Amino acid sequence: MTIFVPLSLSLTDVTTMRNEVLVEFTIEPFVEGAPGEHVTAAVAAVEAMGISVDFGPFGSTFVTTLETVGAAVGELTKVAYASGATHVSVHVERIES
Repeated sequence: MTIFVPLSLSLTDVTTMRNEVLVEFTIEPFVEGAPGEHVTAAVAAVEAMGISVDFGPFGSTFVTTLETVGAAVGELTKVAYASGATHVSVHVERIES
């Protein structure tokens, strides 16, 4: 396996980074205090994968591994749109040690 290290990071930096990411997401349409099925079904789909979701009033978050983030975000968006979402925003950030 080849590891490509960005010029701004040393190999030590890469090997000490955690294997987890923080995923922040919002699902629209947004109705304050009354999340619709397009939100609750998407959150339930992620939680069904064994991932705990921190549900917030303006956005939600979860932590998962680099190996599962693609499947989790894929399931989140698939279920949200199938349940009536018009827009899904996702931000993924690697968690450092």
